Amino acid sequence: MKKLKSVLLIAVLVGLSGCATTNKDPLEGVNRGIYKFNDVVDQYAMKPVAKAYKAVTPTPVRTGISNFFNNLGTLTTVVNDLLQLKFAQAFTDAGRFVINTTFGIAGFIDVASKDNIPKHQEDFGQTLGHWGVGSGPYLVLPILGPSTVRDAGGLAFDTVTSDPITYLHNTGQIRAHNQVRIVQFVDKRTQLLDAKDLVDDASIDPYAFMRDAYLQRRASLVQDGIVPQELLQDEFEPEDEEPAKPAKATAVEHPVAADTVVLQSDVPIEENVSAMTSQIQQPEVQQSEIQQPAVEDIAVTSEQSVSDQAVSDQTLPDVAADSTDTPAATQSQEVLPPLVDQVSQQAVEESVATDDHAANVVAGIDETLLTLEAPAK
Repeated sequence: MKKLKSVLLIAVLVGLSGCATTNKDPLEGVNRGIYKFNDVVDQYAMKPVAKAYKAVTPTPVRTGISNFFNNLGTLTTVVNDLLQLKFAQAFTDAGRFVINTTFGIAGFIDVASKDNIPKHQEDFGQTLGHWGVGSGPYLVLPILGPSTVRDAGGLAFDTVTSDPITYLHNTGQIRAHNQVRIVQFVDKRTQLLDAKDLVDDASIDPYAFMRDAYLQRRASLVQDGIVPQELLQDEFEPEDEEPAKPAKATAVEHPVAADTVVLQSDVPIEENVSAMTSQIQQPEVQQSEIQQPAVEDIAVTSEQSVSDQAVSDQTLPDVAADSTDTPAATQSQEVLPPLVDQVSQQAVEESVATDDHAANVVAGIDETLLTLEAPAK
C-alpha cells in the first residue's frame, strides 16, 4: 500500500508539471518563505555541524564517506540509464559500481575514477525531462532546498525504488536508516560550505540566484550538458533594452607626424602652406611675363627718329604715371597679394630707369650729328 500511494503521488506531481506555464516561479511568495526557513535552520543547525564535522574529521575520511554515498547513488543512475535507453552508458555505470564496490572496499575508494572510467549522474526527474515532460513550477522543499514539481516527483520515485538506504527502513532497521541519512545530509552540506558562502557574499538576491542556477543546471543535465538559450537570459524579469548607439563616422586617416598640427580638414599644415605658396608664386610669374614686353618695346624705340624719341620721352612717363593712377591699376594692386604688389612696383621703377637711359643715349647721338654737320655747311 505504501508503494502504491507513492506511485499515485508521483503521478499527480507529474501531471501538474505537464501544465504549461510562462512564469517558472508562480509560487514565489511561498517559496521565499520556505527559503527563509531553510536559511535559518541551516545557519543555526546544519552549517555549524558541517563546520565541526570538517574540522574534526580528517580529509581522507571525509573523501571516503563522500565516495561511499556516490557509489550508492550509481544504482539510481543505472536504472535511469536503462529508462532513457542509454544502454552503453548504463553498462559503464554498472561497471563503475562493481569495481568500486569490490576493489574500492564498498565504494570508499574511487578506483574507477583512477582507471579513467567516466562518471554520469541520472535521476528520474531527468528521465521525465528526456521524454518531454516539462519541469513545472519552481519549488523550494523544506530542508532539501530548490527543486521543481517534476524533480520533486522524480526524487520521490528514486527514493522509493532505487535508493539502497531506503531498504534499511523497509527491513525494519529504522535507527540505522536514520543515522546513515543524517551522515549523508552532513556530508552533502559540508561539500556546499564554500558555495553557500559565495552565494551569500556575491549575490544581491540569494533566492533569485539560487533559483536561476538550479534551473539552468537541471536543464543542462536533461540535455546532456547543453543549456537552452532561453535559460541563459533572465526569464523572470524583462531585460532592459539599451538604445541603439549611433554609428560613428570614420574619418580617413592620414599619416601625420608626432609634432604636426592637424587642421579641421584633417590635412597636415605643411600641405596647406605649400598650396598657398604655389598660389602666390603663380601670379608673380604672370606679372613678370606682362612686364617683359614693355622693356622690349622701350629698347626698340632707340632706333626711331629723334622727333619720335622726344615725343616718347615726354609721353611715356606721363602714361606710366597715369596708369598707376587709374582705378584698374588701383584695383589690381588691392587684389594682388603684398608680395606681388612689391614685384610689380619694382618692375615699373626698372622700366622708368630704362626710359631715362634711352633718352640720354638719344641725346648724345643728336649732339654728335650736329657736330658732324657743322663743317659741311
